[in-house]
Amino acid sequence: MRQTKINVLLPIIILMSIQVVMAQNKSIVKEDLNVFLNKFTNDYIKGMLEVNTEIFTQYYAPDIRLMPAFQKTLLGKENASIYHKAFFDRFEILDYKRENIEILDLDTQLSVLGTFVMKLRLKNSEKVEELQGKYMDIWKKEHNKLSLISEIWNYNHHTDLTEQLKFDNVPGTVLAFQGHLPIDTNVRFEIEAINNFTEEFIAYRDHKLWSQLYANDVIAMFSYKPMYRDKKSLGVFIKKHVEELPIFEKLDIRNNHIDDLGDYVVNYASHIANWRNDSYSGISTGKGIKIWRREPNGSLKIVRQIATYDYNY
Repeated sequence: MRQTKINVLLPIIILMSIQVVMAQNKSIVKEDLNVFLNKFTNDYIKGMLEVNTEIFTQYYAPDIRLMPAFQKTLLGKENASIYHKAFFDRFEILDYKRENIEILDLDTQLSVLGTFVMKLRLKNSEKVEELQGKYMDIWKKEHNKLSLISEIWNYNHHTDLTEQLKFDNVPGTVLAFQGHLPIDTNVRFEIEAINNFTEEFIAYRDHKLWSQLYANDVIAMFSYKPMYRDKKSLGVFIKKHVEELPIFEKLDIRNNHIDDLGDYVVNYASHIANWRNDSYSGISTGKGIKIWRREPNGSLKIVRQIATYDYNY
């Protein structure tokens, strides 16, 4: 009888399209939660294809952080809406697909990871481009409702559209140029100390130390790269990646916002890099979200991460 039950359940498990993970690794699938997130995904696709920002911005919290690749951060729902409208004014969206791949329950917040594919063209061009990327959405739970408090994405590949994906007239903010968080709590002190050490071992291209930031079940999403779903594959990438890095004359990793949720810490960070590479040099900035987890031995490890560039604003 037990074997029969297992045989019946196995196809159901395999057919699940979304991986749902809960604090303490408990299964939490709630039908209303999945229905809500699926509706948001469908509305997002509909809004992109119908050129109607209001279809999906209705889910935004008033103080949302919208962090697009190659763009300043948009703070607040109004600025986020201006960005989307500017995007629609410049591009014709020919096709858009979006799929959630993981829901991570963070107690009072929720992290959703996913992938997207978009076919588009500049309105003054006949050339069709395809952009493939990945995203992290952070939702806030409040009064039995969800509101989207941050949205960030990057692309899996380089694109000729980089300059066109920048919107200079949209009211954005370079987070790396803003004041960093005061170090006035234990968690802020801990992460700031890790940041300072991270600056050193990245500058020295020490891939072994860099890899130790991450939990074994990490999912990491860097620009121009595929999604890495465990520490082993991420470590292989980091080892190769450090060989490609320029020389950092100065690297400053800054904390812009931290939500201490108990077992998890959601860390909004940015960086300023003064770099040189042969005869080239420059200053670049970027932004990202790290989700840290308190391990049984008390250490903090990154379990989810996404990063993207401001593209030298």
